[in-house]
Amino acid sequence: MKMIVGLGNIGNEYAGTRHNTGFMAVEKFAAEHDIEINKQKMDTMFGTGMVDGEKVMVVEPTTYMNESGRAVHPLMQFYKLDLDDVVIVYDDMDLHVGRIRLRNHGSAGGHNGIKSLIAHLGTDQFNRIKIGTDHPKRQSVVDYVLGKFTLEQQGPLSEALDKTVKALDEWVAGTDFAKLENQFN
Repeated sequence: MKMIVGLGNIGNEYAGTRHNTGFMAVEKFAAEHDIEINKQKMDTMFGTGMVDGEKVMVVEPTTYMNESGRAVHPLMQFYKLDLDDVVIVYDDMDLHVGRIRLRNHGSAGGHNGIKSLIAHLGTDQFNRIKIGTDHPKRQSVVDYVLGKFTLEQQGPLSEALDKTVKALDEWVAGTDFAKLENQFN
């Protein structure tokens, strides 16, 4: 089984915000594969389905962003998943809107959700797809990431979400993550 985890904050007030880009991506993947994210377990909402003959679990932590690891790690343990069977999808202010970057390890880079995952998993050696949100120009980081994408950012965001789904499709189909890094970065 493969697990795809989107990071974000729960609640309607956070829907469509930059910090919920991970949720947007996994919801798009789920919709394209008729997977309903409608089950609850261990501080997550999730859905499962078959994609290219592989069972896939699409997960959204119901903890807030800063506690993502507290939700993801127990679920991985329950299903006995290796780190290679998991991809984390999240927002990255250091990338321009429309860009994605795949990595199979690395620091948190100031992202609190990734800090939490590293702390709970005990390693930074896990697959991730970062989706660019740009860096704030004149407002605080908190206000920026909890704000919605501008009209001008909508097109590039849509392209980035499409690229993310394509990368996830290829990963589920068996393409090595390192090869995907070369292809999509």
